[in-house]
Amino acid sequence: MFYRTSGQFKTTYESDQALFPIKQDMVLLVVILAAMYVIFPMFASEFTYKALLVPVLIYSLASLGLNILTGYAGQLSLGTAGFMGVGAYACYKITTFFPEMNIIVALFLSGFFSAAVGVAFGLPSLRIKGFYLAIATLASQFFLVWLFEKWAWLYNYNASGAIEVRTMDIFGLVVTGPNASPMVQYYFVLGIVSVVTFAMINLTRGRYGRTWKAVRDMDIAAELVGINLMRAKLSAFAVSSYIVGIAGALMVFFWKGAAEPNLFDIPMSFQIVFIAIIGGLGSVMGNFLGGILIVALPVVLNLLPEMLGLSIGSATMEHVNVMVVGSLIIMFLIVEPHGLARFWALIREKLIIWPFPH
Repeated sequence: MFYRTSGQFKTTYESDQALFPIKQDMVLLVVILAAMYVIFPMFASEFTYKALLVPVLIYSLASLGLNILTGYAGQLSLGTAGFMGVGAYACYKITTFFPEMNIIVALFLSGFFSAAVGVAFGLPSLRIKGFYLAIATLASQFFLVWLFEKWAWLYNYNASGAIEVRTMDIFGLVVTGPNASPMVQYYFVLGIVSVVTFAMINLTRGRYGRTWKAVRDMDIAAELVGINLMRAKLSAFAVSSYIVGIAGALMVFFWKGAAEPNLFDIPMSFQIVFIAIIGGLGSVMGNFLGGILIVALPVVLNLLPEMLGLSIGSATMEHVNVMVVGSLIIMFLIVEPHGLARFWALIREKLIIWPFPH
């Protein structure tokens, strides 16, 4: 069997704590990366890049940031879209003040502004939690969107009130603006998402990850064993907002090309929450599975009537789309309440012990 692990022995603590304790997991990851970096670009069209691949990657990255906060640290948040907006506007201002700066540096710097704002709005988590914390972060969502609308300095006093991405290049290759190739933008986003995801996998497996999980499971017990709750919770808000800020900058600079404040409104926050829940809280891989279901599936469903030669109105198809996706979400939550990542984990466990029942 493909996932049979007989003969794979661990003789050191390092091998037991390895990133891939089962070599088949590493093989599967290599196959997925090969598909993303080599196979998909061979057949993808401009529409595929713009409507499927790039949005899935960006939303999955934003969901990963939320999952750090909610899935690992147990702190509820409904202001993800607002923190994405902070990252986008920060990157826009950085590239305005320093037009010669490398866009990669600007992206990672913009995350620090989002992290600072996230820590500021995360301070209530030291006194409140659960539903009350969710309401506090929801307040941050409304406040940040209002700030994006009213503070004209953020969008350089543009009459339209929107931020518009100018053409930028890296080593002579245009990566942003109307002249940028969708394939180039896809590879850029894929590279950033790969680096951040790998960093978060290692971070959640280390000391910070164990601290966040302890706070999530029982914060009083975690404090009794010596964990600093203030440091643990605020570090979770900082790391989460940092990733979300990078995702917001990627969305505007490498997908939308321009943005108005209402882009980062409450529906986007709820969409990212849905991705995290459907994918599986406390899982890195689940964010990408949830992103495929919530972001890519509706696009594929809209294309089905044309592929099948059916004549269905766009409004009707939109309603069908909502019903199908909603039904799938309900079905997945009934079959496996812990998300698609847990569903895959169960399948993997069955493959490992096959043909034995337990």
